[in-house]
Amino acid sequence: MEKDTYHHGDLKNALINAGIEILSQEGLHGLSLRNAAQKAGVSHSAPYSHFKDKQALIAAISTKGLYLIYEKLSQIAEQKEEQPLEQLHEVAWGYTEFALENIGLFKLIFSSAIEREHEYPEFVTISHRNFDLIVKVIENSQDAGIIKPHQSKLKALTIWSMVHGFIFLYLERQVPSQILKKYKIRQLLNNVVDQFIAVNDK
Repeated sequence: MEKDTYHHGDLKNALINAGIEILSQEGLHGLSLRNAAQKAGVSHSAPYSHFKDKQALIAAISTKGLYLIYEKLSQIAEQKEEQPLEQLHEVAWGYTEFALENIGLFKLIFSSAIEREHEYPEFVTISHRNFDLIVKVIENSQDAGIIKPHQSKLKALTIWSMVHGFIFLYLERQVPSQILKKYKIRQLLNNVVDQFIAVNDK
């Protein structure tokens, strides 16, 4: 086929998906507009019709990743809305599960690879939307009397920090081996959530 044209639909999304695939196989060091173009089967110049530079591609990939996280977590939150304690545990696990299944993408989203976030408003908007979802989960537990009322945003930041930090320790193989031999990752995550609840209960 003539590589200066694209005959398979949406070139922008094809390049984003190509970038995600590169991340899963090679990590951030393998990601470039040229490599994404090659993976998508288009000319090296084709990406510039949608992305002015590598930063723009990284922002688009990260934005899609955040949408995928939101889609996964919002579905869990809705399913468990009437069970606040289980909702908190399941949302935390859904976040962890996404990270384990999309390591390269997860690391990119929460890296410093995007140097000027304010230039990518869609990325900022979905970032806020994800945090607001965590706040709603916390408020649901507060309404049920599981954790202390008030300061829901600070509590959301706390539980997110705890779960996120645990995930990165696990991904970077920093969790002590003697603990991993004794406990499964889901058990360790549940302990993180339970510790948060213990500190924030009535």
